[in-house]
Amino acid sequence: MPLERGSPVLAEQVEKLLAQPLPWPIVQAGDPVLRAAARPYEGELSDETLSALIAGMKETMHAAPGVGLAAPQIGLSVRIAVVEDSARERPGVAESTLATRGIVPLPFRVLVNPTYTRVGDETAAFFEGCLSVHGWQAVVARALRIRLRGADETGAALDEELSGWPARIVQHETDHLHGILYLDRAELRSLSTHEAVARRWTQPTPAEAARELGFDLP
Repeated sequence: MPLERGSPVLAEQVEKLLAQPLPWPIVQAGDPVLRAAARPYEGELSDETLSALIAGMKETMHAAPGVGLAAPQIGLSVRIAVVEDSARERPGVAESTLATRGIVPLPFRVLVNPTYTRVGDETAAFFEGCLSVHGWQAVVARALRIRLRGADETGAALDEELSGWPARIVQHETDHLHGILYLDRAELRSLSTHEAVARRWTQPTPAEAARELGFDLP
């Protein structure tokens, strides 16, 4: 059941987290918090505490480094996530590859109680990783375009369409808030270490990986 409004439980958990040095440890696969449906955020934190939590999540995401971080990944089962992608910090990735994958800048933003629905039938499949499955990547087919709904950290409503890599990031982080890891949606025959991807599978699309590793693309 969701936390009652004004419940001290989440506030106590966050205060303990804020007392720890940054960056915070990132929870790894196998921890039940990553498999539980997170509770909706219902204003349990003061503005000051929420701001401190968001700042800590941002610093932890940057330090990892990553382009998104959901609260369960730092041990908090609540529906809050942060995302940001400069789209330029990918050494050795050609501009043509960035374009093929739809990688464009995604400014820093906070997602509170986000949901998404697909827009249209187009699907894109690319290698994807996760800070909570350290060292591995796999090909995941996701909706090319989505409609994002939810709120930001001020409570302002979000209702917008995203496409390409920003849509992929939002789908990935929102899935975390429902106990879903990217491996649940992945082509498991594509599972590769970061080193293997960097050595073998840097092509703009995973078509060659599909042929060599024996999996189908949508």
